[in-house]
Amino acid sequence: MKNEKSYTELMKSRVMSKKLSVEAYMMNIYTQMIIDESLYHYHKNLLQERIDHAIDTKDHKQFHSLSATYKKFLTDWGDSA
Repeated sequence: MKNEKSYTELMKSRVMSKKLSVEAYMMNIYTQMIIDESLYHYHKNLLQERIDHAIDTKDHKQFHSLSATYKKFLTDWGDSA
């Protein structure tokens, strides 16, 4: 005799695999959100430190260049700060 599953068992199995795939998909989304947030803060802080250094060394050219980059960065990420 073949090892066949009943219709009910097949449906339960399908629902469980679908539930697991949705959970895996959501976990991937959450992971990507954490990575994006970390990269955003890293780059923002790096630009702020470089701008501060340009101010401290009175490098006007570097300050204006970095300030423009910083403004574009905030606009691209949808940040108004």
